[in-house]
Amino acid sequence: MTTRQKKIVLGVTGSIAAYKSADILRRLCEKGFKVSVVMTKEAECFITPLTLSSLCGEEVYRGSFDSEGRSWQMPHISLAQEADAVVIVPATANIISKMALGLADDLLTCIFLATRAPVLIAPAMNTEMYSHKTIQENCAKLKKLGVKFIEPVKGKLACGTTGDGHIASETDIVNAILKILKD
Repeated sequence: MTTRQKKIVLGVTGSIAAYKSADILRRLCEKGFKVSVVMTKEAECFITPLTLSSLCGEEVYRGSFDSEGRSWQMPHISLAQEADAVVIVPATANIISKMALGLADDLLTCIFLATRAPVLIAPAMNTEMYSHKTIQENCAKLKKLGVKFIEPVKGKLACGTTGDGHIASETDIVNAILKILKD
């Protein structure tokens, strides 16, 4: 009996840490997962769809109504239903807040609301933003809803300071993804 190839939706949002999503994508593909990449518009300021598409061998989803060359299916539903896991790396303050509020104004947040698969996010942002009461409340709300976190670590941030908010290592993120796929 053959086992079905596990499918992961990898959401990439607008943070300098977006470059790490390329290595995570490469590692997941090497492990035999089918990975569908969904980029927010802001993510494209940091990494190109071509880079990620080259690594996974598939077109990258960039908007709710991107359908060129695809079937009639609505990607926010089909990707959500097919996913064995939805992973957002990096997860910005913006995406965390939108998820906590149930906003669905882009493809990634629509997938979040439509999926029943486990969701894992890896926050990355400035220390002051990460420690802000609103973000901490939004993280707590998402955790209560069952979203798993791979917590940021103390490290050098894009603004030149050092503090909490640095995205976890690629190895730690991949291991967390493997763990939720086993559960």
